Amino acid sequence: EQTVFYAKCLANDVPAAVEILADIIQNSSLAEPEIERERGVILREMQDVESNLQEVVFDHLHATAFQGTPLGQTILGPTKNIKKISKADLQQYIKTHYQPARIVLSGAGGIEHGKLVDLANKHLGGLKNTAMDIPEISPCRYTGSEIRVRDDSMPLAHVAIAVEGAGWTDADNIPLMVANTLVGAWDRSQGGGANNASYLARASAVENLCHSFQSFNTCYKDTGLWGIYFVGEPMQLDDFMFSLQKEWMKLCTTVTEGEVERAKNLLKTNMLLQLDGTTPVCEDIGRQILCYNRRIPLHELDARINAVSVQNVRDVCYKYLFDKCPAVAAVGPTEGLPDYSRIRAGMYWL
Repeated sequence: EQTVFYAKCLANDVPAAVEILADIIQNSSLAEPEIERERGVILREMQDVESNLQEVVFDHLHATAFQGTPLGQTILGPTKNIKKISKADLQQYIKTHYQPARIVLSGAGGIEHGKLVDLANKHLGGLKNTAMDIPEISPCRYTGSEIRVRDDSMPLAHVAIAVEGAGWTDADNIPLMVANTLVGAWDRSQGGGANNASYLARASAVENLCHSFQSFNTCYKDTGLWGIYFVGEPMQLDDFMFSLQKEWMKLCTTVTEGEVERAKNLLKTNMLLQLDGTTPVCEDIGRQILCYNRRIPLHELDARINAVSVQNVRDVCYKYLFDKCPAVAAVGPTEGLPDYSRIRAGMYWL
């Protein structure tokens, strides 16, 4: 949903950096030789993406969860579009989407706010909203479904399962983030064994259920995906799915206060660690302005997380998880993965 151009420079070079960024979005020459050269770069990037199985699985997950909507399309698009895109297409895209009301100039580090405002007025002040309506993102319909690409020659299966989550501004987003942190992430190269705080991590370590897993909470404007991505051996997929859905149902019914408090503390720690450096801080400012029309201060975010109770987590997880149709994407030796009807049946307890 968002595109970022960023520059990292010394404090004395900020004016030049802003001038370059402004020139990129306003005066790109889009010469035909440059377009042809970049076309080859994008095709090579596509090959890199296709060799990254995690990227492939998440592309399939979005394709099945948001089928028939813009979110179901890949970021790079189909090869035929890359090969035929023209200068006129790029100019129309810039004219349509690079509108002042949709642009945020953010900075972090050795730059004063007033100076950045002056630079914005100087280099971006000529931008005007055109008579063309600013494009609105249409609601994207979620569909519980699955995509399986079976390849028994691969040593490990890569699987993602998710339910529809909340949008950026939804009040349920913070409890979902706490629940996501509670499930956590694990890799067999990590230490801990049976002493992991996460039940799923302990089960995976002790019973050798998978090689790794990572829970995720992906937000968009009016929807999202909340789920888990895991890599495992073919004969362990059924056991891991059973343990995973057991943990999900526990979130809806019997999660304890101690578990929620641990997840809240870990979530606050992770959010601070994600802002380690000027680049992530700058990107965070821009994203929050676009999503919330303001920067949420850390003390407010801390208070919101602290306000989440055990009952909040149970209620929100029941709303989004219990008896809901999941979206499933799997690549590799998937014969041992339960069929969709069994996975769907595991989304509730009698």
